[in-house]
Amino acid sequence: MCRSCATTATSNDLPADATGPFPGLSRRGLLTGLGLAALTVNLSAGASTAAEAGTPAVAGTAAAAATAANGAWACPALGRFPAGGHYGAPRGGASHAGQDVSNSTGTAVYAAAAGTVVRRSWGGGLPGRTGNALVIAHGGGQYTYYGHLSAYRVGLNATVRAGQRIADMGATGNVTGPHLHFETHAGGLGATVNPVSFLAARGVDLAGGWSRIDPGAKGATVVVIQHLMNQRGYGLAADGAYGSVSVDAVKRFQRSKGLAADGQVGPATWPKLVYTLRQGGNGSHVRALQAALNKRGAGLAVDGGFGSVTTSAVRAYQSVNRLVVDGEAGPVTWRALTG
Repeated sequence: MCRSCATTATSNDLPADATGPFPGLSRRGLLTGLGLAALTVNLSAGASTAAEAGTPAVAGTAAAAATAANGAWACPALGRFPAGGHYGAPRGGASHAGQDVSNSTGTAVYAAAAGTVVRRSWGGGLPGRTGNALVIAHGGGQYTYYGHLSAYRVGLNATVRAGQRIADMGATGNVTGPHLHFETHAGGLGATVNPVSFLAARGVDLAGGWSRIDPGAKGATVVVIQHLMNQRGYGLAADGAYGSVSVDAVKRFQRSKGLAADGQVGPATWPKLVYTLRQGGNGSHVRALQAALNKRGAGLAVDGGFGSVTTSAVRAYQSVNRLVVDGEAGPVTWRALTG
């Protein structure tokens, strides 16, 4: 985990030398707080922790904004939460500014949301941080920070998509081992908030669980859902818009499986919706897999045929995320892809 990566009171403004176009919750706590009501509580708790640690918290209006699981955010890396690597953990006279996610050097790191790379430097130009780092601006005063990287895969000022590979996990800087130091900033660069609760409110489990997609969501993960539903005979347009027609179909599917028919595709619905797929398969469920791999940069033709090219893409994704490399898309691979 990080030996440093601490923050004290900081400015909400981007420092004048910045470049680019834009001027403690545990794993157990996350797993036991997955309801929407709990997520609201977690946001409040995260703000309180920040304030108590001397770190600016999200203002009430910012905390209330963008709480829907709208498909715009993605898990930045797979791994485990190391002891003492949580947000707000003591770091000398300050507190840990983010959440550590441990895995081996070279594990893929992804953009948590669409945006522009505004920092690509040692420590990201932020006080108390060490190691190779990236900062992505997402608009509306929101930024994400990715630290201790072993390699960069995007350049300064690059425009990135949610789920795009941007770097490799590493152990650069003042650390005890390889990991991603991940921060979320709301209200300006420097105003850190708890990354676990921040992402949870946006439908992403930083600990690596299934995502949550609410009605009204848009994007690649919605396309995945629509293709999976079509394999079950629902005849949806795979347009990436989770509107009333798709929501009604999901509710019917949920009722057929004895689930709460709330239209949210989350930890209860995903396992019933996905298929275990391997080379030789064909159909809309393979199209779903190909669309999910493309969100992570595979560049596949979404043709519904699970041939050698798709198998190679599955194996490559499994390898860079330290999953079992068998070329089979089972629940573990699906959970990572859709997270």
